Amino acid sequence: MTESFHTIPELVAPVMVVAFEGWNDAGDSATEAIEHLEAVWSATPWAELDPEPYYDYQVNRPIVSLNEHGIRNISWPTTRLTIARIPLAQRDVVLVRGIEPNMRWRGFCAEILTYARALGVEMVVSLGALLADTPHTRPVPVSGVTNDDRLVESMGFEQSSYEGPTGIVGVLQSACQEAGIPAVSLWAAIPHYVAQPPCPKATLALLTRLEDVLDVPVPLGDLADEAAAWQVGVDELAEDDVEVAEYVRHLEETQDAAELPEASGEAIAREFERYLRRRSTDG
Repeated sequence: MTESFHTIPELVAPVMVVAFEGWNDAGDSATEAIEHLEAVWSATPWAELDPEPYYDYQVNRPIVSLNEHGIRNISWPTTRLTIARIPLAQRDVVLVRGIEPNMRWRGFCAEILTYARALGVEMVVSLGALLADTPHTRPVPVSGVTNDDRLVESMGFEQSSYEGPTGIVGVLQSACQEAGIPAVSLWAAIPHYVAQPPCPKATLALLTRLEDVLDVPVPLGDLADEAAAWQVGVDELAEDDVEVAEYVRHLEETQDAAELPEASGEAIAREFERYLRRRSTDG
């Protein structure tokens, strides 16, 4: 642990938002969301985990770089915490970004929760992304799952019913449940035929859903333009491949048949509330 851990700031209704590179992060969408928040909220570094117990350096190798004086520096794979104090908001946000550990997941999650308790975190929100049969031409689906009955009722999340292999996000959510800390996971579904990162459209979708969870406006910067450019680029790739174009049309038809022809009143209300939040912040 870094020395900064011993200086514990007083935070306002803090929420911890976490994302990890690797199995849980298709298209780098979740970690890109955290990186975006660190930038737009001018988050300040606070602590980092000692990587020695958790990482296999032959899998996640340290990076050597040279500074302006030609002195070598080694950057070790780890997980870092930054703190964002958001102007005009009634809460602060603890941002956690790192690499899915190779070893000792229970100890890793216990250490993350030690930080959470020290900072008085009221809820943990994990971000993830997975590959799915979804067309790139439609809005990126984002599902919210939780094991907390109160969050199911108050925020309309689904009760987690997944069975099968899991990543560090699933283990952390279980650890939160055992520790009595409310936790929710937001998952973006990315078209599996364009898995190569980055995927700004999915990052945008995660941030938009996170905005609803936090009830805090999130400055989106150029993300909307980047998402539009990404979609145009995938359109062009699909047009050059007859089989891919046909597959995309099939996915579109399947998804459109499963959805209502018009936006629900709840979705419209959410979008209007989001607009008012951003307008009040800009003013």
